[in-house]
This record gives sequence, structure tokens and C-alpha cells, in this order.
Amino acid sequence: MTDVPIGHAIVKSVAAELYARALRQVPGETQAALRHLATAESNPTARRTIAIQLESAAEAQAQQTFVCSDAGIPVYVVRIGTGVRLQGDIRRAFVDGFASLIATSDPPLLPHVTDPLTGERSHAGRGMPVVTFDLIDGADYLEIICSPSALGSGRWAALEVFSFPSLATIERYVLEVVLRAGAQPCPPVVIGVGIGGTFDYAAKMAKEAMLRPFGQRHPEPMVAAMERRLLAAVNQTGFGPMGTGGDGTAMELHVEYSAGHGYTPVAVSFNCWINRRAGARIFADGHTEYF
Repeated sequence: MTDVPIGHAIVKSVAAELYARALRQVPGETQAALRHLATAESNPTARRTIAIQLESAAEAQAQQTFVCSDAGIPVYVVRIGTGVRLQGDIRRAFVDGFASLIATSDPPLLPHVTDPLTGERSHAGRGMPVVTFDLIDGADYLEIICSPSALGSGRWAALEVFSFPSLATIERYVLEVVLRAGAQPCPPVVIGVGIGGTFDYAAKMAKEAMLRPFGQRHPEPMVAAMERRLLAAVNQTGFGPMGTGGDGTAMELHVEYSAGHGYTPVAVSFNCWINRRAGARIFADGHTEYF
């Protein structure tokens, strides 16, 4: 097997392509989850709302246009296999990939990148794109997941730090965040919960829990039971698809946790019904697989 260094050019190309894909298609598992919610939905208006969402997904993919006009800001989760070699300016590749997409995208991307100090909007800014890096021991690929963060879902993410909370306290807080958000994150949503670690790491876990594939419960039975319990409780709030009322406020809820000091951060993250995400693996032998 040929060991090909992974460099700026391929990462730039893949980063741009992933953002484009995330904006133009609703993942297959998400569409399946929407159809499942529709079959169990007791509210006729909610069923019709889900039908419209599925029609929008099909039309966007057929016409290669955006599912939603809010393209959000570029957010990438990068996992580096220890069996690959990197070469060149890899962090810069994400900046250049975003710039390339802006220059070529049809329809054009609106300037959603906002300076938090001045409120000025543009297509570039300090820290853009948002990229986090991690390692995968033994893997022979570089994995990149793009999950654009838009206003509807991003605005309602929340985090609070507790001192030695009980499970009941943690779960109550998650539901308080969901109730505060209401229908604003454009349900049916996907919810990620991060528990423990440190302030910043809890938020990272919540984001990554939100990206976990549907149908994969946490491997620890106690956490898996929490996921099922919280998902059922969220779907009893009655917000329903796009706030029309009904049984389907969330498609899925995932929890990740880490040991910590005793003070326990709890972070809650939302992804809207589009569940925007696209991933790719760039392998050490030079080929790329999208998922």
C-alpha cells in the first residue's frame, strides 16, 4: 500500500465539498427518522409539516439548492488517524476551502459570519472556520465532519456548571433547556448532551454526541437508559414539528460524559430538523470516501 501524505490541496477540496453537501441534502437516516415520526404522529398538522419537510429535502437534492437559506457558519470536527502523514498547512486548508466555496457556490452563501464585538457581517472572520482536532489511534485516515451551525439551533445551546449534581438534577436541567428553546431550533431536532470534564470539553462532547449516527445508544447501560428517558420526556413537551404541536419534538438524543473534578458542567446542543452534517475519510493510500 502506498503511503501518500495528506496535504493542503486535498483537505481544501474535501472541506469545501463537505460544506456544500451539508447545505444541499438531508441525511438519509434523518429522512428515515422523519418518516418514522410521521407514522406515529397523532396531530394531523404535524404530519403535514413533516411531509413538507421531506418534500423540501427531496426538492433541494434534486435541484441542488440549499434546504434552508441560513447556511450557518462552517464548523468542522477533524479526527487524525495516527497512521497518516500530514504535509503542508492543514489548518489553512479549511480557511481556503471555505473561501473557495464562497467564490463558486450557486446559490451564493449569504454573509452569516458575524464579528461578535462589532456586529459586522461578512464571509470571513477571526477563528473561521471553527475546527476542532482529535486523534484516532491506529487509523489510516483523516476524518472530517462538517456540521454548519445556524441561528435556529445554535442560539439555544446552553451550558451550566453544577457541584456534585444527581442524575435527576442533570436531567431536569436538560429538559429546562429544551423547554426554554421551545420550537425555536426548528424541530424535530437532534439533541446532544455533554456531561462532566471541563467547561470547554462538556460543550465539545455535546456537539459530538449530536453527530453520533442514529440508532447507536451509548455503550454503558445507565447512559443509554438516560438517553431513552430524556428523549421520551422531550417528546412529551408537545412542541412538535416546527412548533405545530404533536408528538415529535426530537428525532434523537445522545449523551456523552467524562470524569471530572466534582464540579460538573452540563452542555446541551441542538441540530435542526435538517440535521446538517456530511463526512469524509481521506485515507493514507490517497483515496477519499464520503459518508
